[in-house]
Amino acid sequence: MYINVLGAGLAGCEAAWQIARRGIRVRLFEMKPHKMTPAHKSTDFCELICSNSLKAARVESAAGLLKEEMRRIGSLLMQCADKCSVPAGGALAVDRERFSAMVTEYIRNEPLIEVIDKEVTEIPDDSVTVIATGPLTSDALADRISELCGKSLHFFDAAAPIVTAESIDMECAFTASRYDKGGDDAYINCPMNKDEYESFREALVSAERAPRHDVDVQNPKVYEGCMPIEILAQRGLDTMRFGPMKPVGLRDPRTGHRPWAVLQLRSENEGKTMYNLVGFQTNLKFPEQRRVFGMIPALKNAEFVRYGVMHRNTFLDSPRLLDSDFSMRKRPELFFAGQMTGVEGYMESASSGMMAGINAVRRLQGKPTVTLPPQTMTGALSGHISDITVKDFQPMGANLGILPPLDENIRDKKMRAEKYALRSLEMLEPLLEKIKTGEC
Repeated sequence: MYINVLGAGLAGCEAAWQIARRGIRVRLFEMKPHKMTPAHKSTDFCELICSNSLKAARVESAAGLLKEEMRRIGSLLMQCADKCSVPAGGALAVDRERFSAMVTEYIRNEPLIEVIDKEVTEIPDDSVTVIATGPLTSDALADRISELCGKSLHFFDAAAPIVTAESIDMECAFTASRYDKGGDDAYINCPMNKDEYESFREALVSAERAPRHDVDVQNPKVYEGCMPIEILAQRGLDTMRFGPMKPVGLRDPRTGHRPWAVLQLRSENEGKTMYNLVGFQTNLKFPEQRRVFGMIPALKNAEFVRYGVMHRNTFLDSPRLLDSDFSMRKRPELFFAGQMTGVEGYMESASSGMMAGINAVRRLQGKPTVTLPPQTMTGALSGHISDITVKDFQPMGANLGILPPLDENIRDKKMRAEKYALRSLEMLEPLLEKIKTGEC
């Protein structure tokens, strides 16, 4: 007996690991390195295309709660992320190259996982299958999925540039976290005064963008969480100052005052040799990125090790197609996982792969599949993607708003978040007991 897993991204690797942990052989198909996409640079698995941040670390937050649930269930990716973490204030960020290399090593060294380096162009029908090919699914397979599902939706993600640490002008920057949370060296802050900011915005909105033949460049259908900075800037003079360039919680030690606007740079690796322009996903042409982002004083001599890129993202109309166990309603032996299901975010994708893998094994063994209670973040996300009452389906990341209300009305925001976390982890215990005894 074996299970097919298509795609060695975050969802696919997590699914394959969960299947192997339960003693079932896995055939893991990955088209890299034989076929690469414009967004992929590495031949390793689980390449982080956009940010290297896995969002908030504290358990009393939606993203932190999801990660803690995954830790307790036995997530491979959380194990690797914790080992590869880099300073990021209150967030869990990873050295992206070390993270991908570590996951790849675990997967390739697992005897029950056979990695098959080839592009899959047809949906397998020889066994239970998990499709986790992600937003960069190859055209041939995407066509087959579209035919099977009757409808798929497309939007576009964008990645931010990365610069070398030594090229940042620290005379025009300072290190600090907002409100001094998470250490004073988690971020490099690049302040701008009013004139600098307005000149920068004017150049940004008029800069030349990379041509695309498959999207309206001026009005692309982009998920808000990955909005290109130039699109955000054209929405208004101060949209960036209330978004990724907000100065709140920061004070420039050179002036003693809050800057007019701030770009934050976050470490990309453990050695802090590279930094990501936080929130600066972009589709500008490469020379334009050098010119326009170089108008930020601290980046006037910046050396770019990766330019921002924009790439296709595809997701299903999941409420019409999938059950909460991530299986397809009309083909129960076929599971989907990752961003194509409509979960938004790295760990959200891995979480869906974790549950799809667990349930693929149970389907193969003729056992009932499992869905976590809606009071857990994992269960709430699977409930969202399978909720047939949702009409205009859009990707959803972990957030407290998708959890059922608490039995008591708690006004204090921090205390309310703590209560949500306690309730979720208590509801998780029955599954953990089943995992411990080998029942699940």
